[in-house]
Amino acid sequence: MEQEDKIMTAENFNGPMISLSRVSKNFGQFQALNKVSLEIQSGERVVVCGPSGSGKSTMIRCINRLEEHDEGTIIVDGIELTEDVRDIASIRRNIGMVFQQFNLFPHLTVLDNLTLAPLKARKMSRSEAAKLAKHYLDLVHIPEQAEKYPSQLSGGQQQRVAIARSLCMEPKIMLFDEPTSALDPEMIKEVLDVMIELAEGGMTMIVVTHEMGFAKRAADSIVFMDKGEIVESANTEEFFAAPKSDRTKLFLSQILEH
Repeated sequence: MEQEDKIMTAENFNGPMISLSRVSKNFGQFQALNKVSLEIQSGERVVVCGPSGSGKSTMIRCINRLEEHDEGTIIVDGIELTEDVRDIASIRRNIGMVFQQFNLFPHLTVLDNLTLAPLKARKMSRSEAAKLAKHYLDLVHIPEQAEKYPSQLSGGQQQRVAIARSLCMEPKIMLFDEPTSALDPEMIKEVLDVMIELAEGGMTMIVVTHEMGFAKRAADSIVFMDKGEIVESANTEEFFAAPKSDRTKLFLSQILEH
Protein backbone atom coordinates (compact mmCIF):
# COMPACT_ATOMS: atom_id res chain seq x y z
CA MET A 1 0.00 0.00 0.00
CA GLU A 2 2.85 2.34 0.89
CA GLN A 3 4.44 1.89 -2.56
CA GLU A 4 1.07 2.51 -4.25
CA ASP A 5 0.75 5.74 -2.28
CA LYS A 6 4.20 6.81 -3.52
CA ILE A 7 3.24 6.09 -7.11
CA MET A 8 -0.03 8.04 -6.74
CA THR A 9 1.89 10.91 -5.17
CA ALA A 10 4.34 10.91 -8.09
CA GLU A 11 1.51 10.91 -10.64
CA ASN A 12 -0.11 13.94 -8.97
CA PHE A 13 3.20 15.68 -8.32
CA ASN A 14 3.51 19.21 -9.73
CA GLY A 15 6.80 20.30 -8.16
CA PRO A 16 10.24 20.30 -9.82
CA MET A 17 11.01 17.28 -11.99
CA ILE A 18 14.39 16.99 -10.25
CA SER A 19 15.32 18.44 -6.88
CA LEU A 20 18.70 18.17 -5.16
CA SER A 21 19.00 19.60 -1.68
CA ARG A 22 22.43 19.86 0.01
CA VAL A 23 23.69 16.72 -1.72
CA SER A 24 27.22 15.58 -0.83
CA LYS A 25 29.29 12.69 -2.13
CA ASN A 26 32.75 11.53 -1.10
CA PHE A 27 35.14 9.07 -2.70
CA GLY A 28 37.44 8.28 0.21
CA GLN A 29 39.12 11.55 1.16
CA PHE A 30 38.01 13.28 -2.04
CA GLN A 31 34.80 15.32 -1.81
CA ALA A 32 33.18 15.08 -5.23
CA LEU A 33 30.01 16.98 -4.25
CA ASN A 34 29.67 19.49 -1.44
CA LYS A 35 26.13 20.44 -0.41
CA VAL A 36 24.82 20.80 -3.96
CA SER A 37 21.28 22.18 -4.34
CA LEU A 38 19.50 22.43 -7.68
CA GLU A 39 15.94 22.37 -9.03
CA ILE A 40 15.00 21.45 -12.60
CA GLN A 41 11.47 21.87 -13.88
CA SER A 42 9.62 19.55 -16.24
CA GLY A 43 10.68 20.30 -19.80
CA GLU A 44 13.70 22.35 -18.74
CA ARG A 45 17.01 21.82 -20.54
CA VAL A 46 20.05 22.37 -18.36
CA VAL A 47 23.70 22.30 -19.40
CA VAL A 48 26.22 21.57 -16.64
CA CYS A 49 29.76 22.73 -17.33
CA GLY A 50 32.98 23.18 -15.42
CA PRO A 51 36.57 21.96 -15.31
CA SER A 52 37.53 18.29 -15.09
CA GLY A 53 36.92 16.88 -11.61
CA SER A 54 34.36 19.55 -10.68
CA GLY A 55 31.62 17.03 -9.83
CA LYS A 56 29.48 17.37 -12.97
CA SER A 57 29.31 13.67 -13.86
CA THR A 58 29.03 12.60 -10.23
CA MET A 59 25.99 14.85 -9.78
CA ILE A 60 24.05 13.42 -12.70
CA ARG A 61 25.10 9.85 -11.82
CA CYS A 62 23.62 10.38 -8.35
CA ILE A 63 20.28 11.35 -9.90
CA ASN A 64 19.68 7.79 -11.12
CA ARG A 65 21.65 6.09 -8.35
CA LEU A 66 24.63 5.03 -10.41
CA GLU A 67 26.41 6.69 -7.49
CA GLU A 68 24.93 6.73 -4.00
CA HIS A 69 24.96 10.16 -2.41
CA ASP A 70 26.20 10.39 1.19
CA GLU A 71 24.15 13.33 2.43
CA GLY A 72 21.22 15.45 1.35
CA THR A 73 18.01 14.72 -0.53
CA ILE A 74 17.34 13.85 -4.17
CA ILE A 75 13.72 13.81 -5.39
CA VAL A 76 12.87 12.81 -8.96
CA ASP A 77 9.31 13.29 -10.22
CA GLY A 78 7.98 13.30 -6.67
CA ILE A 79 9.86 10.18 -5.50
CA GLU A 80 12.74 10.51 -3.04
CA LEU A 81 15.82 8.51 -3.95
CA THR A 82 16.50 6.25 -0.97
CA GLU A 83 17.94 2.80 -0.40
CA ASP A 84 14.53 1.33 -1.23
CA VAL A 85 15.16 -0.64 -4.42
CA ARG A 86 11.54 -0.10 -5.51
CA ASP A 87 12.05 3.67 -5.43
CA ILE A 88 15.30 3.30 -7.37
CA ALA A 89 13.54 1.13 -9.97
CA SER A 90 10.65 3.62 -10.26
CA ILE A 91 13.03 6.50 -10.82
CA ARG A 92 15.22 4.63 -13.31
CA ARG A 93 12.18 3.75 -15.41
CA ASN A 94 11.74 7.46 -16.06
CA ILE A 95 15.39 8.31 -16.75
CA GLY A 96 17.41 7.64 -19.87
CA MET A 97 21.18 8.10 -19.74
CA VAL A 98 23.76 8.50 -22.48
CA PHE A 99 27.42 8.11 -21.58
CA GLN A 100 30.74 9.16 -23.14
CA GLN A 101 31.21 5.61 -24.38
CA PHE A 102 28.36 4.10 -26.33
CA ASN A 103 28.00 0.88 -24.28
CA LEU A 104 26.25 -0.97 -27.10
CA PHE A 105 26.23 -4.77 -27.15
CA PRO A 106 28.67 -5.61 -29.98
CA HIS A 107 27.12 -9.04 -30.70
CA LEU A 108 23.63 -7.58 -31.24
CA THR A 109 22.34 -5.66 -34.23
CA VAL A 110 21.26 -2.05 -33.78
CA LEU A 111 17.63 -3.14 -33.74
CA ASP A 112 18.31 -5.81 -31.12
CA ASN A 113 20.21 -3.32 -28.97
CA LEU A 114 17.16 -1.06 -29.01
CA THR A 115 14.52 -3.73 -28.37
CA LEU A 116 16.30 -5.51 -25.51
CA ALA A 117 15.14 -3.23 -22.69
CA PRO A 118 11.51 -2.85 -23.89
CA LEU A 119 11.27 -6.65 -24.19
CA LYS A 120 12.81 -7.37 -20.78
CA ALA A 121 11.82 -4.40 -18.64
CA ARG A 122 8.54 -3.29 -20.21
CA LYS A 123 7.38 -6.78 -21.28
CA MET A 124 6.53 -5.57 -24.77
CA SER A 125 5.84 -7.98 -27.59
CA ARG A 126 8.64 -8.29 -30.15
CA SER A 127 6.56 -6.53 -32.82
CA GLU A 128 5.72 -3.62 -30.46
CA ALA A 129 9.37 -3.25 -29.42
CA ALA A 130 10.56 -3.33 -33.04
CA LYS A 131 8.01 -0.67 -34.03
CA LEU A 132 9.17 1.54 -31.15
CA ALA A 133 12.84 1.00 -32.03
CA LYS A 134 12.27 1.92 -35.67
CA HIS A 135 10.41 5.07 -34.60
CA TYR A 136 13.39 6.24 -32.55
CA LEU A 137 15.91 5.25 -35.21
CA ASP A 138 13.91 7.55 -37.51
CA LEU A 139 14.09 10.25 -34.86
CA VAL A 140 17.90 10.08 -34.72
CA HIS A 141 18.08 9.88 -38.55
CA ILE A 142 19.63 6.42 -38.99
CA PRO A 143 16.72 4.06 -39.83
CA GLU A 144 18.84 2.40 -42.52
CA GLN A 145 21.31 1.11 -39.89
CA ALA A 146 18.80 -1.15 -38.08
CA GLU A 147 20.30 -4.48 -39.19
CA LYS A 148 23.95 -3.50 -38.83
CA TYR A 149 26.22 -4.26 -35.88
CA PRO A 150 27.81 -1.47 -33.81
CA SER A 151 31.29 -2.15 -35.27
CA GLN A 152 29.92 -1.30 -38.72
CA LEU A 153 28.91 2.21 -37.64
CA SER A 154 30.85 5.44 -37.13
CA GLY A 155 31.24 6.82 -33.62
CA GLY A 156 28.59 9.44 -34.27
CA GLN A 157 26.16 6.81 -35.51
CA GLN A 158 26.86 4.61 -32.48
CA GLN A 159 26.14 7.51 -30.13
CA ARG A 160 22.87 8.20 -31.95
CA VAL A 161 21.97 4.53 -31.50
CA ALA A 162 22.74 4.93 -27.79
CA ILE A 163 20.38 7.93 -27.64
CA ALA A 164 17.65 5.99 -29.47
CA ARG A 165 18.13 3.04 -27.11
CA SER A 166 17.53 5.28 -24.09
CA LEU A 167 14.47 6.81 -25.75
CA CYS A 168 12.97 3.34 -26.30
CA MET A 169 12.19 3.25 -22.57
CA GLU A 170 10.19 6.47 -23.16
CA PRO A 171 11.76 8.33 -20.24
CA LYS A 172 10.60 11.64 -18.81
CA ILE A 173 14.21 12.73 -18.28
CA MET A 174 17.38 12.34 -20.36
CA LEU A 175 20.82 12.63 -18.78
CA PHE A 176 23.85 13.11 -21.04
CA ASP A 177 27.36 12.67 -19.62
CA GLU A 178 29.74 14.38 -22.08
CA PRO A 179 28.11 12.56 -25.01
CA THR A 180 30.45 13.98 -27.65
CA SER A 181 33.80 13.78 -25.83
CA ALA A 182 34.75 10.42 -27.39
CA LEU A 183 33.85 11.52 -30.93
CA ASP A 184 35.97 12.83 -33.77
CA PRO A 185 35.23 16.53 -34.44
CA GLU A 186 33.32 15.89 -37.67
CA MET A 187 30.93 13.53 -35.85
CA ILE A 188 30.10 15.87 -32.99
CA LYS A 189 27.62 17.99 -34.93
CA GLU A 190 25.41 15.05 -35.98
CA VAL A 191 24.97 14.02 -32.34
CA LEU A 192 24.40 17.58 -31.11
CA ASP A 193 21.80 18.14 -33.85
CA VAL A 194 19.82 15.14 -32.58
CA MET A 195 20.07 16.46 -29.02
CA ILE A 196 18.85 19.89 -30.15
CA GLU A 197 15.80 18.23 -31.75
CA LEU A 198 15.11 16.42 -28.47
CA ALA A 199 15.40 19.69 -26.57
CA GLU A 200 13.03 21.43 -28.95
CA GLY A 201 10.57 18.58 -28.42
CA GLY A 202 10.28 19.46 -24.72
CA MET A 203 12.30 16.64 -23.14
CA THR A 204 13.62 17.36 -19.64
CA MET A 205 17.39 17.19 -20.14
CA ILE A 206 20.58 17.57 -18.15
CA VAL A 207 23.65 17.68 -20.36
CA VAL A 208 27.21 17.64 -19.04
CA THR A 209 29.22 19.13 -21.90
CA HIS A 210 31.86 21.65 -22.96
CA GLU A 211 29.99 22.32 -26.21
CA MET A 212 29.05 25.93 -25.58
CA GLY A 213 27.48 26.34 -29.01
CA PHE A 214 25.00 23.63 -28.07
CA ALA A 215 24.45 25.29 -24.70
CA LYS A 216 23.65 28.65 -26.28
CA ARG A 217 21.25 27.12 -28.78
CA ALA A 218 19.43 24.47 -26.74
CA ALA A 219 19.74 25.13 -23.00
CA ASP A 220 17.28 27.07 -20.89
CA SER A 221 19.84 27.45 -18.13
CA ILE A 222 23.51 26.80 -17.40
CA VAL A 223 25.04 25.42 -14.22
CA PHE A 224 28.76 26.02 -13.67
CA MET A 225 30.49 23.73 -11.17
CA ASP A 226 33.94 23.77 -9.61
CA LYS A 227 35.44 21.71 -6.78
CA GLY A 228 32.19 19.87 -6.11
CA GLU A 229 30.06 22.98 -5.75
CA ILE A 230 27.68 24.97 -7.93
CA VAL A 231 29.50 28.26 -8.43
CA GLU A 232 26.87 29.85 -10.64
CA SER A 233 23.47 29.00 -12.10
CA ALA A 234 21.64 31.31 -14.49
CA ASN A 235 19.48 31.39 -17.59
CA THR A 236 21.54 30.87 -20.72
CA GLU A 237 21.51 34.44 -22.02
CA GLU A 238 22.51 35.88 -18.65
CA PHE A 239 25.18 33.25 -18.08
CA PHE A 240 27.06 34.15 -21.26
CA ALA A 241 26.34 37.88 -21.30
CA ALA A 242 26.92 38.72 -17.64
CA PRO A 243 28.54 35.96 -15.57
CA LYS A 244 28.79 37.02 -11.95
CA SER A 245 31.60 34.87 -10.55
CA ASP A 246 35.25 35.54 -11.39
CA ARG A 247 35.72 31.78 -11.62
CA THR A 248 32.93 31.55 -14.21
CA LYS A 249 34.41 34.44 -16.19
CA LEU A 250 37.82 32.72 -16.26
CA PHE A 251 36.29 29.41 -17.38
CA LEU A 252 34.31 31.05 -20.16
CA SER A 253 37.31 33.07 -21.35
CA GLN A 254 39.31 29.85 -21.64
CA ILE A 255 36.66 27.67 -23.24
CA LEU A 256 35.23 30.22 -25.67
CA GLU A 257 38.69 30.87 -27.10
CA HIS A 258 38.81 27.32 -28.46
